[in-house]
Order: sequence, then C-alpha cells, then structure tokens
Amino acid sequence: MQRRRLGRTNLEISLLGFGAGAVGGLMTKGAVVDQERAIARAIELGINYIDTAPLYGSGESERNLGRVLKALKPDVVIGTKVRLKAADRADVADFIARSMDESLQRLGRDHVDLFQLHNPLVANDSDDDLAIDIALNEVVPAMQRLRQAGKTRFIGFSGVGETPALMQAIGSGAFDTMQVVYNLLNPSAGAPMPGGAPGQDYGHLLDRTRAMDMGTIVIRALAGGALAGTTERHPLAMQAVDPIGSAPSFVEDVARAKVLEPLIKQGVASSLPELAFRFVIAHPAVTTMLVGYSTLDQLEQAAAAVNKGPLPEETLLRLRA
Repeated sequence: MQRRRLGRTNLEISLLGFGAGAVGGLMTKGAVVDQERAIARAIELGINYIDTAPLYGSGESERNLGRVLKALKPDVVIGTKVRLKAADRADVADFIARSMDESLQRLGRDHVDLFQLHNPLVANDSDDDLAIDIALNEVVPAMQRLRQAGKTRFIGFSGVGETPALMQAIGSGAFDTMQVVYNLLNPSAGAPMPGGAPGQDYGHLLDRTRAMDMGTIVIRALAGGALAGTTERHPLAMQAVDPIGSAPSFVEDVARAKVLEPLIKQGVASSLPELAFRFVIAHPAVTTMLVGYSTLDQLEQAAAAVNKGPLPEETLLRLRA
C-alpha cells in the first residue's frame, strides 16, 4: 500500500488508516478474536497508522488496541487524543497530563506517536466546544510539555468546529497534524463548496495545511457511513450518527449520496464507498484517510479501493460538475 509523508513529522504512513472508533464499532464492541484478526490483516495489507481515543467506548478502544498490540508487536504509528469537558478547564495542564497517562496505561505503551486535541474548536467557549484561545494558550503548552517528556512525538488536533477557529489553529504553527473532514458530500476542505449544499464551508483548508507542511488525516470519508448509500447499520456500528459538516440529518446525507449511484451503474467505480475513498485520496494534500470498521470484509473492501488509486481527473471533473 502506498505511503505518504505526514507533513513535517517525516513519518511515512499508509494512505489508508485503521480507525478504532465507535462509528464502526469493531474495536469497541467486537469479539476479541475479530479484533486481533482485523489488526493483523491490516498490517498484512500495509496499513501502519492506527487511530484511537479515550472517548471511543469509554476507553475500550484503547484497552482492546493495547491488548492486540501486545500480542502482535507490530511496527505501527499510533495516534490517540484528549478531550476536555467544561469542568476540566479549571486545570487544563493537569487534566491533559492525567489523560495521557491513562491512555498510555490502557495502550500498554510508554509513548504514542501522535497526541491530538479532540474538542471542536470555536470562538466562544461552551462545554464540549473549546475556545481557540484556550486551545492555543493552555492546551498547546501542556501538549508540548508531554512531548518534551517523551510521551508523544508529535501533536495535532481534530478539525471540527468553526472554520475561522480551525484556520487560526492551522496558522498558529503549533500543531504538526490536523484531522480534516473531507468527503464527496462536503468537499469544501479541498474544493469549492457545491452550490446549494447544506454543509459547513471549510474554506479550502487543505491548501492551508499544505502551506504549513502539516500532516492531514481525513476523517468522515464516508460521512459517517452515509456514502454507503443506505440507512442500515451493522449491529456493532454506532446506530445513530450525527453528521459533521454535511446535511442536518443522516437520512438527508444518505439521500444525497444516492444521487451519485448513476456513476456506479456507468462503471466509474464498483460501489459508492469505493467512489468515496478514491475521491478522498485523489487530493495531493491528503496524507492518510481513516476508515472505521465493523467487519473484516469492510477492511478488505477499503484496502482494495485504495489500492486502485485515486479517481482519474476526468471523473473528478464530472463530480465537481
């Protein structure tokens, strides 16, 4: 599998990443044997980036991943996160340090490769939504201290929240990486916002990350599963998925995805997910694309799609039209 440089970290990571979150659910609620098989198969396929967080299954993702990593001892790049609640603002540095130590304990490691801020970034602080000023003035110094202590090699943030705040975080130069919402239903992080589209305009922020030599980790490549073209969910998967940056509801996102089905009948791709994956990896500023899995078969399909390579320019032009 192709690898790309994760910005100024100089880490070479696989174009397809392994998302260990709750949307797919395999690493939070799956059987132990299936979790081990999936990670082992991902490594065989050339996937070397795995993303987790304390939020996923209230620590279960990290615990399960730690168990599998202990058994397999693979050479992989691990990213986890920290998310602050309102009460945690009283002592940001202490909470972040404790969160890191708890994550490392669950993972069974003495450090991670990437430590990321998980809160949405906004102008005005409000519970889960974290003010950009707090992020830059309090969170970043705390994360940098953990890097100096050898507990993380690099720091990043999850690119959700208000676009001006995200742009400010990029422009600060404080972060090595950014998780970017980018998909066929909302391509505005890397292309013009489609006319009449209901989602948030991310203002070509992939151009900004590239200029800052930041690694970019695409999230929501399938828009929470909507780009599978169905409202049906696997039993392990999160059954209710709130859209991020796209339509007001998941049902509306699925309806918008189904508009693309004629392209599948025309042979542009074998399925809607393949179309969605190959669209994402066609952007030159994308380092890796995270996909969450419910089954081993979904992992195989995602890897097969990525190995077909980016969509050709002719198809990208059709999609923009």
